[in-house]
Amino acid sequence: MSIFIHMDVFEKTSLAQALKVAFTYQQYSDLMTTMANEGKSTGEAPTDAYINYTKLNARRMQRWDKTLTFSEADIDSIQSFSYEVNWLVFTESWCGDASPALPVMHKITEINPNIALKIILRDEHPELMQRFLTNGAWSIPKLVQLEPQTNRILGTWGPRSTKATQLVEAFKMEHGTLTAAFRESLQIWYNKDKGQSILEDLLLLLALK
Repeated sequence: MSIFIHMDVFEKTSLAQALKVAFTYQQYSDLMTTMANEGKSTGEAPTDAYINYTKLNARRMQRWDKTLTFSEADIDSIQSFSYEVNWLVFTESWCGDASPALPVMHKITEINPNIALKIILRDEHPELMQRFLTNGAWSIPKLVQLEPQTNRILGTWGPRSTKATQLVEAFKMEHGTLTAAFRESLQIWYNKDKGQSILEDLLLLLALK
């Protein structure tokens, strides 16, 4: 969703502060590895489930980093983006939807350095996260596209690609809530999709499609 959004003073200040403390992708990847190795998780109240998800996600991100590829046409489109933007992303180590999304974002920024990826932990920025709800919830990952000089909000994306969201909503309509089995099947879908649905959405965010 590429849009211009009015900001109040609090929001503008909070965005500037968040960008100052944000992780680079490499720093966040290192944090994931450390958390996984030490049996820890980000978040205010880590549970055994969150710790296990963190271990899974650390491995998934490493796999995505090694296997993710873009077509020559998409690479050309990304290289053609001539403006500077910041991508500020809310996430947590246990978030399964972030494990395929963040590597796609990172690869885009590697192709075009005009796009800078900044990552923050959702639970460390509750008031700012409250400004970027999805259907009233703190859904992550949540990407906020910003104009670097003013931190003007240019658009948002997340927590899932349009196609993955359709799968999730269809399952909720039939079953009421997401099950562990569905979440696992969604990861299998992500693997088969090879990041292409996320890439397509992000190219739309950049107005490249």
